[in-house]
Amino acid sequence: MTPRVSDVPTAADALNAEISGMYPLVEVPDLLREVHEWTGFADQFTHVRTGDAPQNISAMLAGVLADGTNLGPKRMAGASKGISAHQIGWMRSFHARSETYRAAQASVTDAHTRHPHSQLWGDGTTASSDGQFFRASDRAAKRSDVNLHYGSEPGTKFYSGLSDQYGYFSILPISPTESEAVYVLDGLFDHDTILEIEELFTDTGGASDHVFALFALIGKRFAPRLRNIKDRKFHIFGKVDTYPGLANHIGAPINTALILEHWDDLLRLAASITTRTVSPSTILKRLSASSKSSDLAKALREIGRIERTLFMIEWYSSPALRKRCQAGLNKGEAAHKLKRAVFFHERGEIRDRSFDSQAFRASGLNLVVSAIVHWNTVYLGRATAHLRQLGRNIDNELLKHVSPLSWEHINLTGIYSWDTEQQMAEGFRPLRFPGKILRAA
Repeated sequence: MTPRVSDVPTAADALNAEISGMYPLVEVPDLLREVHEWTGFADQFTHVRTGDAPQNISAMLAGVLADGTNLGPKRMAGASKGISAHQIGWMRSFHARSETYRAAQASVTDAHTRHPHSQLWGDGTTASSDGQFFRASDRAAKRSDVNLHYGSEPGTKFYSGLSDQYGYFSILPISPTESEAVYVLDGLFDHDTILEIEELFTDTGGASDHVFALFALIGKRFAPRLRNIKDRKFHIFGKVDTYPGLANHIGAPINTALILEHWDDLLRLAASITTRTVSPSTILKRLSASSKSSDLAKALREIGRIERTLFMIEWYSSPALRKRCQAGLNKGEAAHKLKRAVFFHERGEIRDRSFDSQAFRASGLNLVVSAIVHWNTVYLGRATAHLRQLGRNIDNELLKHVSPLSWEHINLTGIYSWDTEQQMAEGFRPLRFPGKILRAA
């Protein structure tokens, strides 16, 4: 199809630049501490035995930033003032686990979801998921795979889910050679946030007939951006000659008898997913594991063909659907740039050889980026309120195109100070006013 012209008004770019220039300058340790004070996310890293919150919040935040920036605990300690490697190691050993990372992520994402300004970007019911490739260093290369789509170097992918409000809710390291479609549903259930995602956008790599079917069975909507859609077949219940004009575009008829035969088992699959008894990726891998597909897998595929056919008809006929899907995916792709900026050490290369270590890196990156997005959103709201107090007429329709993904005002590198106390009136930093400074000069 013909690419759509951008729907972002030119005035939104100017407003984005103006508001970004008003953000206070901040060091990333201070930003994390402030977001913790607003949300209490660091308290979610409870002790593995006692269940107590961390006593040394600075060391806990340093450990999170060590994962998020790809520095690791030792290098983070060497680049920090007021925190030792022993303190960071202690916090990571006894407080950092997959479940505590997930709880901390939920604290930030929930606060972001509830923030009034976030409502301008969406209501939290739609989301997008996408994979981001990171190269592997020599040390981790033997445990990594090569996908020529990303070049000849080995690496891994972080597959993450982002709400329409720019709130991250899941992330998982996967092999770059694996199909993203297997993991599309995992993120919708592997999180503890208040988000209730009803519609999910993905790129073509996340689409398969089995995924279409499972979305329908669990009562959610799957809306992938399909490439080469003209080469995909429609599937109908009757005979091909019923639609002579579409004969070349119609594939095998739907096997309704197979669906009916396995209907109870298909409902059990859906129940297993919705109750979190088993992860969707486990189900999908098992269904496709044997060289000869099982009858249950074939029945699931038949439902998927029905759902995909209905979706393709709507995709062809609804510009609003294509626009909504593209907008959702654009948010995820824009957020990838912020992740690249945060995950800077070792040129953003993965050096961890174990899945657990890579999962910590991914969770730390998601959490740090989420903290930045929420911090920006808070000050975006304050900057907007200030401009309106000055008499500026700022339309919400224009403001919804101003994203919270900028980072030029955040110092992500250098020496990290964890023991500095900031004196802030009313609990917030003063906004910057570059225009006034220039006039005064």
